[in-house]
Amino acid sequence: MPASEPFESFGDVAELAEGLASPDASVRRLAVIELAETASFEAAGHLVSAVSDGAAEVRLQAVRALADFGGLEVVRALLRGLLDPDREVASAAADSLSDIRDPEAAELLLPLAPHPSAMVREAVFRALKALRVAAALGPAVAALADDNARVRVQAVGVIGYLKMIETLPSLIGAARDADPSVRLAAVNAFSFARNAAAAQAASEALADSEWQVRAEAAEAIGRIGQHASSSAVVGVLRDPYWQVRQKALQSLGKLKARDAVPDIVAVLDDELASLRKEAAAALGDIADISARDALAARVADPDPDVRKTIAWAVGRIGAD
Repeated sequence: MPASEPFESFGDVAELAEGLASPDASVRRLAVIELAETASFEAAGHLVSAVSDGAAEVRLQAVRALADFGGLEVVRALLRGLLDPDREVASAAADSLSDIRDPEAAELLLPLAPHPSAMVREAVFRALKALRVAAALGPAVAALADDNARVRVQAVGVIGYLKMIETLPSLIGAARDADPSVRLAAVNAFSFARNAAAAQAASEALADSEWQVRAEAAEAIGRIGQHASSSAVVGVLRDPYWQVRQKALQSLGKLKARDAVPDIVAVLDDELASLRKEAAAALGDIADISARDALAARVADPDPDVRKTIAWAVGRIGAD
């Protein structure tokens, strides 16, 4: 938390800190918990010290507790935690780092972007993502060539959070990565760009081998808002995965794709009620008169949510 924000105190910090000197690790761990509960900056200094405790259980509790504090000393302690020999401690330190949104932390994080440990690199970019600092852009773009896919995913996140149009080519390149998790992150990231290049890249991703990427691409096209992409989205209304078809219906509604109405009408007879509902919602969003009779013929759909959505869609078309 920012140094200017006050904390409520629930106990005598100095007295609680005495527990950290106990020879019993369980007592030291309890002291860490109690210190964290005081939520005071005085306690934060003791928690920072506990990150170097001889017992992994104490270090683990300390790095978890530090997620609720801010400041460069806390960040330094968590960076030490990243290098902890205990994997669970290191992972918890990475989690806590991503929760500390202090822009000043970037000066400590950026020098570690090329660290030999992939876990450290991943944690650094994960923490930088939330900070949204322009200085992270160069290292993040360079990390798109990292040999570890998890690092590349976090680097994509850093770039995407900055929402700078000049990064679009890099994100589009990442959407063709060999790893599906990177492609998924990239398609999500470049959808901030409301232009034809982003729409074309998302359309290409509709043919991805992984259904999660296809679903993300179908949704991204709706966010990008380029109507010319609607024909590509219509093609995935026959995707074997209902999740992809659902996202496609939602995007066609957002795009108000009148030319897709016949294909959407066909989904009104799908065996899945959720898809029938999405089809009706999309037709209501498009509000084309040609869909009114098809909707009216299905007002007795067996599913109450579908019936309700059909009634709404018919009303929208009648109103327009």
